[in-house]
Amino acid sequence: MSALTPEQQAVVDAPMEPLCVIACAGSGKTKTAVQRLVQMRRSLGNTRGRVALLSFSNVAVDTFRKAYDVLARDLPTGVGRDRVEIDTLDGFITSNILRPHGHRTMGASQAAYLVTGSETFLSGFTFKTPSFPMRITELHVAFVKGQECFYYRRNDELELVANAAARDLIGRLGKTGAYTHDLGRYWVYRALKERPELLKVVVRRYPHILIDEAQDIGSVHQAILLLLIDAGACVTLIGDPNQGIYDFAGADGKFLSEYHERPGVLQYSLKRNFRSVPRIVSLANGLCGRDDVAERGAPATPHGAYFTGYKRDQHVKLITAFQGALAVAGADLKRSAVLCRGRGLTEAIRGDAAPAGQGSVKVFATAAVLRDQKNDFQNAFQRVAIGVAALLDKPPHGLVSCITQAGASPAQFPRARALRREIWIFTRDAKAGLPSAFLTADTQWHSQLVANVRILLNKLQTEFGLTPAANIGLKLKKTGLPNAALLGTKDLADEKAAPLRIDTVHQAKGESLDAVLYMTLKDHAQELLAGVGTEVGRIGYVASTRARDLLWVAVPSNALNDLRPLFEAKGFQEVD
Repeated sequence: MSALTPEQQAVVDAPMEPLCVIACAGSGKTKTAVQRLVQMRRSLGNTRGRVALLSFSNVAVDTFRKAYDVLARDLPTGVGRDRVEIDTLDGFITSNILRPHGHRTMGASQAAYLVTGSETFLSGFTFKTPSFPMRITELHVAFVKGQECFYYRRNDELELVANAAARDLIGRLGKTGAYTHDLGRYWVYRALKERPELLKVVVRRYPHILIDEAQDIGSVHQAILLLLIDAGACVTLIGDPNQGIYDFAGADGKFLSEYHERPGVLQYSLKRNFRSVPRIVSLANGLCGRDDVAERGAPATPHGAYFTGYKRDQHVKLITAFQGALAVAGADLKRSAVLCRGRGLTEAIRGDAAPAGQGSVKVFATAAVLRDQKNDFQNAFQRVAIGVAALLDKPPHGLVSCITQAGASPAQFPRARALRREIWIFTRDAKAGLPSAFLTADTQWHSQLVANVRILLNKLQTEFGLTPAANIGLKLKKTGLPNAALLGTKDLADEKAAPLRIDTVHQAKGESLDAVLYMTLKDHAQELLAGVGTEVGRIGYVASTRARDLLWVAVPSNALNDLRPLFEAKGFQEVD
């Protein structure tokens, strides 16, 4: 790991007090956080308290763990080098609070378990909306001015649900031991708030907590952290408020940007950008009002920030031109991407089709495509688990979570590991398990699926006592399946001819890419150019700051004349 800059070293060597570290994109936050963790562990010596380093993605956690394993080798013996915990924030509160203690606050007779929304018993847990009843998995929690409120999302708008009705519904579900991702955080807050002795135990075990990407702290996370802070935990936040792009969860970066105003919190800054060329750093400064400095020099190859127009039926032409620019700039196609504001535009550009089939068949078809097109075995496995559970007669509560979440096995199903293995084998085996997505869907694929699923269900009944539902044939009808492969030769050809990644900005957050084509609608571009005062503006900022060497922003051709002066004023050049 390379030497630290004076800015980074100041953070690493800071007193053992709460810190607020505001860092620009590409400033080496990961390296600084891990080095700070090592230094804290060295300073604490052999004290029993543990240090937690938390983030918001499994990729970041894996990076932290590998880096810490390397650096911790230099720690002298007897300084508690293993007394650290590196995890996601949700993973940390789930393993330390929700699973071991949550059921008491929930009023459940068993350990808490996660539900995914596919469980049949959830049909009894719905709340009213003006249109139609919705399942509790669509219910979300937020804290507004310190008060909890409940809502659901409709057409990207937040609709409130009456607090009394929501609490009653959540309480009824809680008595079963079940929780959703959102409600899990709510129960953690309740457990800490209502049980001061538990709060003291957690703070005593984890007196120091570092949180990377702290701009992603939502309102419920914030409420939990404030309980820990007020109970004596020393919490350090590291992140970039301009990258707060989860407004719906209350994660707009405000908690991070204002954290230094709390008594006893020391403020630090990381302002050297190691990622991007000077022109892109200058552009980013113009968008967010900072004065960060580019560590890299300008390369000899073409680089910088550009804008261009596109016609909505000519996405391929634009992407082909961008690929040509990559070749001239010497950018790696596999380390570059086309990014979009949301899923709708992303799917339109990718040409994603809706999964074939209906009901459980659609779930299995989606799993087959995930496995055979994207090699995404993990998500394929999760969908197979959902599909299998839907074909059982009165499956145990929490069965899907039991299968897909290692270590989350409800007490009433002790053979979870063996069951998980059977579902995993079925997911991977294209002959005896989930059929190949290259088979003709309505004939070959469907008949093989039905036969293999029946064999699997018989095995689950014999070995695990899980009874298949009646009328399996009706549940596995071939309605909606095409007389063609789920994944044809055209898809293979497209994958080989156009390996350029097309994704949402949210999925690329935290990454460093050689080149980025940010495809926008007119309002997306306007908010990007207006700065980071809105969520869409911050999304544009995140897209722009992923790029190391080359940034293109594409807008609809009919908006180009209106936007050209704004782009040029920000330092963009027009693509020739």
